Amino acid sequence: MIRVENLTKYYGKRLAVDKISFNVGKGEIVGFLGPNAAGKTTTMRILTGYLAPSGGEAWVAGHSILSHSLEVRQHIGYFAEAAPLYTDMTVRAYLDFLARLRGLDKTEVKKRIWQVVELCHLEDYIDVHIGKLSKGFRQRTGIAQALIHNPEVLIMDEPTVGIDPIQVATTRQLIKELAKKRTVLLSTHILPEVSMTCQRVIIINKGRIVAQDRIENLSSLISGSKRIQVEVSGSPAKVTERLKRIPGVLNVSYQAPSHIIVCPLEQDLRGKITEAIFQSGWTLLSLESVEMSLEDIFIKLTTKEEAA
Repeated sequence: MIRVENLTKYYGKRLAVDKISFNVGKGEIVGFLGPNAAGKTTTMRILTGYLAPSGGEAWVAGHSILSHSLEVRQHIGYFAEAAPLYTDMTVRAYLDFLARLRGLDKTEVKKRIWQVVELCHLEDYIDVHIGKLSKGFRQRTGIAQALIHNPEVLIMDEPTVGIDPIQVATTRQLIKELAKKRTVLLSTHILPEVSMTCQRVIIINKGRIVAQDRIENLSSLISGSKRIQVEVSGSPAKVTERLKRIPGVLNVSYQAPSHIIVCPLEQDLRGKITEAIFQSGWTLLSLESVEMSLEDIFIKLTTKEEAA
């Protein structure tokens, strides 16, 4: 649904986006991550038609952002970090206004307003002035306006910033529901939210994409190894010493109550680990693969250049 090829953007002499390429498939929720000034918002504004690129090309729902910008906008719903809400309007009046701007037929407007109001759980606030809504319900209103024309692609910039934990959980569930019929590109600084919501991540730093894959794949790629966590009913020191003797094991550390075993990516040592524990007369309480957290991956990728 979204295809980007060598997209580039200069602000004067400053290079903000540097020949980036990526794809987002139909029905995917993809996290678009990066530190401040990495190029995320610039990229999203280009895709939504707010900015023109300096070079490269992108397609949304099969339409070129360069030659068919209006068609692209018809297929995109955009939730900006600072959603353009008119605080002196009620939710109903605001959505009616946006629906007409989007060109919806008069006979469709009322029906569509109720559909997005129900989807975003705004039924009790439809005739409340937006200026009197809490931050969380303003966010929902912003999402509702992005959905009013029933777009195939939804681009969301920080949809949960500044709202309480209950609203965060509700918005996260809403995004998952939306993705059942839409493609979602989601930018956020709340990394645990990405882990719980997104199927794949794209990480951009200093205008360049530094990684894009599923989180578990990035973990193995970056660390160059895999880790197995075991909990054993034995002396930690003796268990550590025995596990280190298993052929292929690179390292063993004890982080109470578990041992972390580092192994080569290409080897599956779970059988040997289990066998060694049983032969030593201990009980294996648990064994599972563990990955680097998204936060660890993000920090490692976006600070690599500074540390070099």
